[in-house]
Amino acid sequence: MITVAEAIQIVKEQTQTLSPERVELDDALDRFLAEDVIADSDLPPFDRSQMDGYAVRAADTQNAPVRLRIVGESVAGAGWHNEMLAGQAVRIMTGAPVPKGADTVQQVELTRELDEGATVEIQRPAYLGKAIVGRASEIKAGETVLRAGERINAAMMAVLASFGQAKVTVGREPRVAVLATGSELVAVDQQPGQDQIRDSNNYSIGAYAALAGAIVELMPLTGDDPGLLKHQIATAAERSDVVVTSGGVSMGVYDFTKTALKELGGEIFFERVSLRPGKPTVFARLPNGVLVFGLPGNPVSVSVTFNLFARTSLLAMQGAHEPALEEEWAILERSVKGSVDRESYLPGQIRTGEAGHLLAQPLKWGGSSDFIAFARATGLIRVPAGVATLEIGSTVRVVRLPS
Repeated sequence: MITVAEAIQIVKEQTQTLSPERVELDDALDRFLAEDVIADSDLPPFDRSQMDGYAVRAADTQNAPVRLRIVGESVAGAGWHNEMLAGQAVRIMTGAPVPKGADTVQQVELTRELDEGATVEIQRPAYLGKAIVGRASEIKAGETVLRAGERINAAMMAVLASFGQAKVTVGREPRVAVLATGSELVAVDQQPGQDQIRDSNNYSIGAYAALAGAIVELMPLTGDDPGLLKHQIATAAERSDVVVTSGGVSMGVYDFTKTALKELGGEIFFERVSLRPGKPTVFARLPNGVLVFGLPGNPVSVSVTFNLFARTSLLAMQGAHEPALEEEWAILERSVKGSVDRESYLPGQIRTGEAGHLLAQPLKWGGSSDFIAFARATGLIRVPAGVATLEIGSTVRVVRLPS
């Protein structure tokens, strides 16, 4: 049995980055950059005014109030491209180029136009460089703007557009087939009979996979038929990069997943992790290179193991700089019990307190089948192996669940 950290490292080592692709900028949101983005121009490309007012020489304003002659106007998209001399002023708008010869901008609220717009009275002194954003003060041409492995967010879309990235090179979206096993399962639109339950794992796995940037296919239920399970995995592997199963990975007589993988020629990298919940987790690779994650059948175990392991692989395939869930420190708001022999990742709600500290509120739940309580979880509280109890006020490591 290996540790969670060892399992995550194995997943990273065995996951190959998919070939990148070029997409339109409109389709780049939430994708992972596959190459650095280099500035093709200075930004701003000229000295730019931060406000409406008058471009002037600071020295001309020191004995304010003073009157200066208005010699032109500079607006966004139509600058005044002459040289402004001493004793002169140029009417200027926010975002407009600052004319040559001007070294400050006085805001319009501290001015008054006179002589039918021929002169302006500067009512207070303006210090050198006021309200001017200098050329290349944000970035210079040739510098790296964004780096490969970063996930493109809404703010980055503006950056890409500003530097002419009409097409963006990103990691390909992995194709994921999701397959639930167990004769107790019926489809979501069916009424369960005696001893049956509706399939829920396919939908949580599919949702988490989609949040990780994958293209998801939900496969038909297989029941506890080893031949059908083997066929479904083989079929899924023909058109997927990753197959994720749930159920059938423990040690019972109806747990056929590992057998099916071995009969298909799969290489199993690990099959038990020192983890609560989620010990019987399988990670393997089929001969055609498709990765398989065999997750436990209980819904909470599914969510925990998918986000620790399968999500890491999906993000690594897309070239994510750091594909694993990021750990943070938080303060426990209620005591929580651990396990003697396994590391625990327990559901909790993560929030920021009034003092700015991250707080972790453990959820009351009935074990790895209690998906009702888990639905309120926003993160997982990590309790090291061998720790029986962490008391209220303890500092703990937490990871946030994708949403």
